[in-house]
Amino acid sequence: MLISVVSWLIGGLLVAAALVVLGFMLATWRIAARAERLVPACGKFVEIDGNRIHYVEEGEGRPIVFLHGLGAQLHHFRHTLFGRFGPGYRLIALDRPGSGYSVRASGASGRLPEQAEVVRRFIEELGLERPLVVGHSLGGAIALALAIEHPTAISGIALLAPLTHLEARVRQKFDLLYVPSRLWRRVLARTVAIPASLKYAEPTMKFIFAPQAVPGDYMVAGGGWLGLRPAHFHATSTDFVAVEEDLGRLERRYGEIVMPAGILFGADDRVIGIAAHGDPMPGRIIELDFERIQGLGHMPQFVEPERVVAFIQRIAARAFAGVA
Repeated sequence: MLISVVSWLIGGLLVAAALVVLGFMLATWRIAARAERLVPACGKFVEIDGNRIHYVEEGEGRPIVFLHGLGAQLHHFRHTLFGRFGPGYRLIALDRPGSGYSVRASGASGRLPEQAEVVRRFIEELGLERPLVVGHSLGGAIALALAIEHPTAISGIALLAPLTHLEARVRQKFDLLYVPSRLWRRVLARTVAIPASLKYAEPTMKFIFAPQAVPGDYMVAGGGWLGLRPAHFHATSTDFVAVEEDLGRLERRYGEIVMPAGILFGADDRVIGIAAHGDPMPGRIIELDFERIQGLGHMPQFVEPERVVAFIQRIAARAFAGVA
């Protein structure tokens, strides 16, 4: 009798657990469907070594390629900077592998050299002649990897609040993304991660944009909804775990960068502190153009777009002066 009761209890608990998991899966599907309805794909696609890359472009002239940061997507540039450059530039922003509407190749690790190689192949596939590469946050680390390992593919780098050094505090700020197990990343992405991300979206956005306010149109025009999709969460967590594999090694090679380079950094960035990631860089890269902006946080392209455009154009003038 007792064994029968225990069996019924265990069975009941398993059914209840299954229903809870099913509920999270259904909630995830609904949130993701809403995200894709509100922010649909808007560009072109190109196949790069098993990666399906989604990108947008505007204008004609010297090419500038934009690489977004962790958990972001191409709208971080399309919405904020495109339309402000004037003639003479071909602007291309892409969703990095796994982010936005880009699909990461099966078995890809997300490591910095791997992502830099995808960007190099993307440049090659589109026939871009030594573009200037603009990288924000983690995109800045990828741009640095590109400059170190594929210097002949690009003409210069312009970095916005870039991740440049290994720092334990960065992991602590986003510890929920640090999921080393590939299996658990997939499980979480399809169950609790998306409903939890939606629940905490407002405080998360406030932290990322601080001390500035979150733009009222960020979730749609800025593409914020796209972060609430399972594939995007999985890619973001993968990138976050993988960065530790290579950033320390790349730090030791910054002195090899001899192309035109610039960094624009907000002095009040609470996500990637200027003391650890900005201030050491002028002594590491030859003739680095370093611009510090007092009172600015981690999202300069949203808060000071005209100043960011002027910064990029300044680096572009140096970079393209050496391109035949």
